[in-house]
Amino acid sequence: MRTLVLNAGYEPLAVVSFRRAIVLVLAGKATVVVDGPTPVVSGSLILPRPSVILLARYVRVPYGRSVPVSRRGVLRRDEHRCAYCGHHATTVDHVLPRSRGGQDTWDNLVACCVRCNNLKGDRTPEEKGWTLRVRPRAPRGPAWVVRGADIRDPSWDEFLADAA
Repeated sequence: MRTLVLNAGYEPLAVVSFRRAIVLVLAGKATVVVDGPTPVVSGSLILPRPSVILLARYVRVPYGRSVPVSRRGVLRRDEHRCAYCGHHATTVDHVLPRSRGGQDTWDNLVACCVRCNNLKGDRTPEEKGWTLRVRPRAPRGPAWVVRGADIRDPSWDEFLADAA
């Protein structure tokens, strides 16, 4: 079980284990906002299993947290759909091939099926006469910046509402 940690201003910060969340609550550094389905039972007390906690003090977050580029992130951003044909994607393709100076950036990487990736080779989509279904861009929103929020609990949805 994992717990979403909110800053004092209800901004999503991180996802931690429920044990870490219990320690924060027992130390008085956080309060439980949303309870999980089953309580935590010890020898002397019963506590609600925290699904979402709110920190008592505001934590300054570095401005401009960027999302690191990863294969998993590109596939997730494009919803595992090929940028060229729309079928299920399992690979990542460089729009401008690396052999021509293409970088590993959010604007140059797209999800791609194996067939399209092999057909495209080291050419650009324009050279093949193909068009991109969507323009690649860097993902935004709290679900992308908050580490561990890619697999989310349904009780987190209201706190990660403007997620991509």
